[in-house]
Amino acid sequence: MQVIVLGGGLMGSATAFFLARRGVRVRLIERGHIGAGATVASFGNIRRTGRALEQLPLAQRSLDLWSRAEELLGRDVEFRATGHLRLIFDEASRADMLRFSEAARPSGLELEHLEPSEIRRRFPGLGPSAIGASYSPRDGSANPRLIGPAFADAAACAGADITAQAGVPKLTKTEAGFEVTTAQGTFGADVLVNCAGAWGAEIARHFGEPVPLAAHGPQMGVTEPLPHRILPVVGIWSQDSGAYLRQVERGNVVFGGGVPRVPVPETGFAQYDPSGLAVQLAKLVQLCPALADVAILRQWSGCEGYLSDMLPVMGASGSTPGLFHAFGFCGHGFQLGPGVGDTMAELITTGTGTTPITAMSIERFAA
Repeated sequence: MQVIVLGGGLMGSATAFFLARRGVRVRLIERGHIGAGATVASFGNIRRTGRALEQLPLAQRSLDLWSRAEELLGRDVEFRATGHLRLIFDEASRADMLRFSEAARPSGLELEHLEPSEIRRRFPGLGPSAIGASYSPRDGSANPRLIGPAFADAAACAGADITAQAGVPKLTKTEAGFEVTTAQGTFGADVLVNCAGAWGAEIARHFGEPVPLAAHGPQMGVTEPLPHRILPVVGIWSQDSGAYLRQVERGNVVFGGGVPRVPVPETGFAQYDPSGLAVQLAKLVQLCPALADVAILRQWSGCEGYLSDMLPVMGASGSTPGLFHAFGFCGHGFQLGPGVGDTMAELITTGTGTTPITAMSIERFAA
């Protein structure tokens, strides 16, 4: 079997890695630089809290792989299980947390429910006006700048071919399988895996499977370095756009959320919209008042694909034998990445999978 994986972000590079580990001949093709798309623009959050229930088995599989990342990849990608603290500031959000906590328990996610006194004792300085919180100690974060190249390099060490700077590929279905023409040459394969992120919908449409995907850009930023005091990833249970933050080991605080995502034009270049910064920062200060007087060093965005039902497309094509999809992760894909790669490799090589992904099938849009 020869497999071509389109897209060199976290999903594609992880899929190539796990295929190569299974002894499959695989080529990873990326139109630009490996890991330089939505992956590098990510917040780096590794959370199961608040995730769609249909994704929790995949998230559990992925978390187990994150915990082995250094062993699997041969380098530190800064995965730290520092915990995920999600603060509550109103009763409607507390009710949301309790409902989610009960529904998620059968999937293996056990949330601690914290009262204000417990928040102050365990996480001083965070959410002083919070009326409660949930805490997931096994979750955490990793470095988005490191993970894509790490998976691609490990895939290459396992025998995969890596083709970057390939430009926009031309795809052809042949009697033997697929032909992919790029700026770096033409390649053939029995199997084609669509991990092209926000551009995944174009590939699906090319093979007769249109999906309702829109490209949007998250609003991200980072502060000056500060003394390291914030250990967990911090978020909000909120009825609107909840903000989130984490402090990296070098001291900078990375933040996002709190404002709507910005539509991305057809060029694919996402823009940061400074008009929402004041609202965003007010929500960050609600999470951590000590951030009120710090300097913002940089702001950015990235091109992410969002499906109409906020679930990704993942699994076999409904129209084209040998075609598989894993795209459109709706801004929630970073945590899922290793699990997506492992699950796709299992599905492609065995024809089945041990992790349920039926709810994410592209055939849900066929009607």
